[in-house]
Amino acid sequence: MTAQDFILKTYTTNIESGSVKWASPSNIALVKYWGKKEHQIPENPSISFTLSDCKTITEVTYTKKESNGFSFEIFFEGKKNEAFKPKIQTFFERIETYMPFLKDYHFKIDTSNTFPHSSGIASSASGMSAIALCLMSIEQELTQTVIEKSHFNKKASFLARLGSGSACRSIEGELVVWGKNESTESSDLYGVKFEGDVHTNFKNYQDTILLVDKGEKQVSSTVGHKLMFGHPFAKERFAQAHTNLAELKTILASGDLKRFIEIVESEALTLHAMMMTSMPYFILMKPNTLEIINKIWAFRAATKSNVCFTLDAGANVHVLYPHNEKETVLKFIKNDLAIYCQNEHYICDQIGLGAALIKN
Repeated sequence: MTAQDFILKTYTTNIESGSVKWASPSNIALVKYWGKKEHQIPENPSISFTLSDCKTITEVTYTKKESNGFSFEIFFEGKKNEAFKPKIQTFFERIETYMPFLKDYHFKIDTSNTFPHSSGIASSASGMSAIALCLMSIEQELTQTVIEKSHFNKKASFLARLGSGSACRSIEGELVVWGKNESTESSDLYGVKFEGDVHTNFKNYQDTILLVDKGEKQVSSTVGHKLMFGHPFAKERFAQAHTNLAELKTILASGDLKRFIEIVESEALTLHAMMMTSMPYFILMKPNTLEIINKIWAFRAATKSNVCFTLDAGANVHVLYPHNEKETVLKFIKNDLAIYCQNEHYICDQIGLGAALIKN
């Protein structure tokens, strides 16, 4: 499909008002995307686990208006939030071509997270995908037709990408690929549900998120992505991602947990290595991030566990492990890792199936 396929050509403005509500999850990339081209196109492909409980719940109420221009207000966890408005303004400007009804209505966006905002748990991914899904439901109302599910999801992912790149991977589950590559069905325009073989070792996989730092990151992901332009190791990194994705497809089918761990941890460290070697350089990991990583390595060496870690663009640590090790690993986290978390706070999650409509 091309971007032209997502342009809404006809709709009615006879509907005076309505409301729709979606819950959309965060996701955690196994092969990382870092660096993007114009129009939110990724420099390299990525693949992610969709989470289950770490999600954004968003209700969009729309009311017909007469004046021209975008009109919206945003409430975050019950309080009006002006800080989010510039990002939504930019988002609306980017997607207006595909959703021309945006200037016909006033939108009240009421959103909340089940996890700390702006702390490296991809809150922009769940947040922008939730808004995109709400807008798709409104489009369905205004066209007075039932949009075929595949097209609905693709366009929602396409729109979400224009708000936040990784948001395109939060529409579906359990595994989603984004970025054109030769080893999987894929697109630069939207996330594609991974349809390759998945061994039982990776079914119901667990992700416990250790909240090392719940505060705002000192360097946003948007700024970080831009620093890949002219990065001395960018070309090699983009090639590495293609190679790792191709191998990961084979690993997911074979159930090779040892090699899965090697690729996933290497990808996490490579992501942060790109940050530390950009110009200007920056570090998002904290001392406790490194303490946790070393504890995981020591625990794995001593117990032969298949627990491993990955990181997003932040200090928090995602601890990944098979479901059959849940009891043992959670005990390890409680006894040995929680002390390195802010207020000993961590979130137990697992792989999920994607976004869900709550009210239409």
